[in-house]
Amino acid sequence: MTGFGLDCLFPVVHKRDVYGARGAVGFQGVPMSEFKQLVFSGVQPTGNLHLGNYLGALQKFVALQDSYECIYCVVDMHSLTATLVHDDLIDQTRGIAAAYLACGLDPKKNIIFNQARVPQHAELAWIFNCVARIGWMNRMTQFKDKAGKDRENASLGLLAYPSLMAADILLYRATHVPVGEDQKQHLELTRDIAQKFNNDFSEKIANLGYGVEMTVGEEKVNGFFPLTEPLIEGPAPRVMSLRDGSKKMSKSDPSDLSRINLLDDADTIARKIRKAKTDPEPLPGDVEGLAGRPEADNLVGIYAALAGMPRENVIAEFGGRQFSDFKPALADLAVEKLAPIGGEMRRLKADPAYIDSVLREGGERASVKAEATMKHVHEIIGLLVN
Repeated sequence: MTGFGLDCLFPVVHKRDVYGARGAVGFQGVPMSEFKQLVFSGVQPTGNLHLGNYLGALQKFVALQDSYECIYCVVDMHSLTATLVHDDLIDQTRGIAAAYLACGLDPKKNIIFNQARVPQHAELAWIFNCVARIGWMNRMTQFKDKAGKDRENASLGLLAYPSLMAADILLYRATHVPVGEDQKQHLELTRDIAQKFNNDFSEKIANLGYGVEMTVGEEKVNGFFPLTEPLIEGPAPRVMSLRDGSKKMSKSDPSDLSRINLLDDADTIARKIRKAKTDPEPLPGDVEGLAGRPEADNLVGIYAALAGMPRENVIAEFGGRQFSDFKPALADLAVEKLAPIGGEMRRLKADPAYIDSVLREGGERASVKAEATMKHVHEIIGLLVN
């Protein structure tokens, strides 16, 4: 994934053998029933998480753990592209891990770790730097936005950031990644990198017996890396600012009233909902009536996502009513869902030794998968390491 879909949130593997299996697989709608599915995503440790992060990613992470094998990473190396020097990177890393756990991720069922514990992320990223083309990187919208007009002064890491993201995903040969709309372009690049690697080394992959037969367009290739699919679903994929419905909720917004932080207590959550910007009209009688009303649309979307219901149901209950009726109901719901998470995060952050033990154990489990992937990558490319 915001680093990884969160300012931060892909491949396919055979049931019998995660790394060396052979079998038929197709993309572009072709069934993949013979392949084990795996989810990977990550969050950057670059500030307090907020409601948008929870609804856009963390809530979905928890739901996915019942259907997929999942690997969730704190992508601490990614945070260096935004700011090289951090006063509290370790604490921020622990904070993201605490959020994972507080939201309900099971460290036994999932692999939870921080990226720097597994050096193969950086190693595969370098290889992918040699696979990817400069033109691909120059087209990345997020690089243009973050580099601004002074692109010559941007770090090389910021330009190559999507290559590291691709390595994060493909190191575990994942099939899916939960991403926001702003990360779809990076996922497409991940697929491009995987496809080029598979094409360039198709014969070698087949001779070594490390690939699966993939159908890409009308061409069959022996692919070691799969083409990852995005998981984008739910009633509120984009949560907007409480002060300006045309802007995405962000932890970098100077106004704390623009967002609900996961560490906010119940009183603060309720106060921010009460102060959220609205318009003078009552809520419309149908969802179409939210068009052109960004603040109303945002609050209805937040309610729907927190309640786990379609927007139509929210409008059916509150349509025609004033915001003076709707906001207290939204505040109660937000407090019910979010205040316990904030309390658990505070409890976990007070026990850094426990958080470190979760990340250490997760790193050890991730390393086993990463080492297996890189052993095959070394052989495919022809790197003499043994």
